[in-house]
Amino acid sequence: MKKILVTGSLGQIGTELVVKMRDIYGADNIIASNRSRKSGHELVESGIFEELDVTDDKRFFEVAKKHNIDTIIHMAALLSATAENNPLMAWNINMGGLINALEVARELNCKFFTPSSIGAFGPSTPKDNTPQDTIQRPTTMYGVNKVSGELLCDYYFHKFGVDTRGLRFPGLISYAQEPGGGTTDYAVYIFYEALRNKKYTSYIGAGTYMDMMYMPDAVNSIIDLMEADPAKLKHRNAFNVTAMSFDPEELAAEIKKHIPEFTIDYKVDPMRQAIANSWPNSIDPTAAIEEWGFNAQYDLAKMTADMLSKLKEKGI
Repeated sequence: MKKILVTGSLGQIGTELVVKMRDIYGADNIIASNRSRKSGHELVESGIFEELDVTDDKRFFEVAKKHNIDTIIHMAALLSATAENNPLMAWNINMGGLINALEVARELNCKFFTPSSIGAFGPSTPKDNTPQDTIQRPTTMYGVNKVSGELLCDYYFHKFGVDTRGLRFPGLISYAQEPGGGTTDYAVYIFYEALRNKKYTSYIGAGTYMDMMYMPDAVNSIIDLMEADPAKLKHRNAFNVTAMSFDPEELAAEIKKHIPEFTIDYKVDPMRQAIANSWPNSIDPTAAIEEWGFNAQYDLAKMTADMLSKLKEKGI
């Protein structure tokens, strides 16, 4: 990878990914992009930044051509809860943007990455230790987008030889910025509320297990997959990756070890709870481990301690 374009760069994972890759590959080689420019944002100030609406195919090609891009990391998307509130917009952005990105990759012979999600699974998927290859019948627009995206990336690899790669991310936990629009976002909000108010009201019910991953592991997994020998990738797209699985009670108990007075109660959001109920309790990352050496560094205890420490450093 020499010249890398990252779409959706101002999103939660995009920001941390660009920062890490600029450290590794050099600021001039990582082109951050987003639908709009945020004045003063660290990505805008620390390197090349382009305004890019991924549904604009001509602009997409123009930006990639201008910077001699050889790798596209396509992160622009509406997340699960937001997508369910506006399914037609989600289809237009998530699928329209993806086909534009794949077309640019095909025309310019670029390596390509886009994330999938545990949202690609559905209520008929095996709930525990969900296999890499299994039934996928999601019941949300976000899930439909992700399954369609997995198939589309496979198609571009087999039909056109585009070097497509992807990961099925679980919920991602980050201190860099407050989240927006994901079903698993309770696992980020809870830390902010623990520090600010010593209590949290969860919109996800007790006993609801979902896979999670701390953002440093997510960022490293993208880089590791993109650096992997393509000859070893049997699956290529949508590798299961995970670091931990917990419910709100277990996360709250871990936080209480650091903030003894912290309490949790519940006001369940029916829409997001229904989405969570349709997802696996835990997934099997064996294919990622065997094919490119996936190895998460953070478990629940290590992540909780680091998350609280980093948020305190930010003044939360």
